[in-house]
Amino acid sequence: MKYLLLSYTPAAAWDAATADALSEEALAAFAEYQKVERELTETGEFVTSEGLGHPVVSTTVRRAPDGVVATDGPFAELKEVLASFAVIDVAGRERAVEIASRIVEVLGEPIEIRPIMGEEFAA
Repeated sequence: MKYLLLSYTPAAAWDAATADALSEEALAAFAEYQKVERELTETGEFVTSEGLGHPVVSTTVRRAPDGVVATDGPFAELKEVLASFAVIDVAGRERAVEIASRIVEVLGEPIEIRPIMGEEFAA
């Protein structure tokens, strides 16, 4: 079963002016994360992972009374922002929790686990 792992970071910690200049602490955490990613690749459980751009360069598209509107940035002020995602293909929720727990230990940020609706959810 595939799961989407959503990694969040405190909005206040992600300064738009320094978003491209990673700290040594962040680089060390990413190096540890890459070890986890390699292990999951070897077991066949890793599908993909990507970091996301800073929220100030995002665009939100929504339906409005006059049609569809695209606006700059996120809709609401957030305390945490989505920083990255990974897709894993594992035996079940328990294994997804194990993997997410390892990543949280390495990166120190919360992860939301969401099942990906595939054939398992078909009627």
